[in-house]
Amino acid sequence: MVDLSVTLSGVRLDNPIIPASGTFGYGREFARFYDLNVLGSISFKGTTAAPRLGNPTPRIAEAPAGMLNAVGLQNPGIDEVVSEELPQLARLCHKPLIANVGGFSLDEYAALCRRLSEPDCSQVAILEVNISCPNLHCGGENFGSSAAGAAAVTKAVRAVTDKPVYMKLSPNVTDIAEIARACEAEGADGISLINTLLAMRIDLKTRRPVLANGTGGLSGPAVLPVAVRMVYQVYEAVRLPIIGMGGVTTAEDAAELMLAGAAAVEVGAANLRDPYACKKIIEDLPAVCRRLGVTKLSELTGGAHS
Repeated sequence: MVDLSVTLSGVRLDNPIIPASGTFGYGREFARFYDLNVLGSISFKGTTAAPRLGNPTPRIAEAPAGMLNAVGLQNPGIDEVVSEELPQLARLCHKPLIANVGGFSLDEYAALCRRLSEPDCSQVAILEVNISCPNLHCGGENFGSSAAGAAAVTKAVRAVTDKPVYMKLSPNVTDIAEIARACEAEGADGISLINTLLAMRIDLKTRRPVLANGTGGLSGPAVLPVAVRMVYQVYEAVRLPIIGMGGVTTAEDAAELMLAGAAAVEVGAANLRDPYACKKIIEDLPAVCRRLGVTKLSELTGGAHS
């Protein structure tokens, strides 16, 4: 018998597999295919203070071994998420949930985390703070592009909530370890990484970028080696649990990220190709553990480090 359970900052999950924010909506579409309670948790769609329609179309493009997206945080806003989406999701999935939040100012990040910490959001167990949003205080540069920006957001949200705060880091930086350490110093409970890699496709006929936004975020199998490298580096840099993500399509991929240092694993683009992706990975994990000679999956975390 293989024990698949893991713990994130005192939150016990039956298994480490979590659909990544932005690839699973609020679960309704996927609940038609299988019982969402087989999942470890769900990181639901990124939430902002006001409703957002997102970027103009086209905002999805194919790429070798992956895809680009420039959706632009389309969501109904925090009020509707709390009053409509969260109760519906709670009826479909009885697991501890992860709320992914995106802000365009320190005040917005703080307000969102404060709201998601109120009693009517009790099923939200972890706040995953996406700091790849444009920082209005710094001329549009992402908060996550510098240690100072990441630290400022961490400090702002840490002051307004007692729930575990996991900072979701961008890979589009020169030193991911420095940024993770800055988050740890300001009270983060954990780190999520990686977000998508900045990328572009150009249409040969029009000689213009395929995406209306110009650039987008690359996800899918192509980014797995980058995710493994960055999770490995952050595990060496901080003493915080890590939710690893980026290009995971199989149980073996999930095990590789855990060996690099992840305590849990989010699955993103794979859900868009195969709605059963997370379910299949969970079902395949026991066999992977047996091949690796472990009876408790959490024993893999950090196993690649000397």
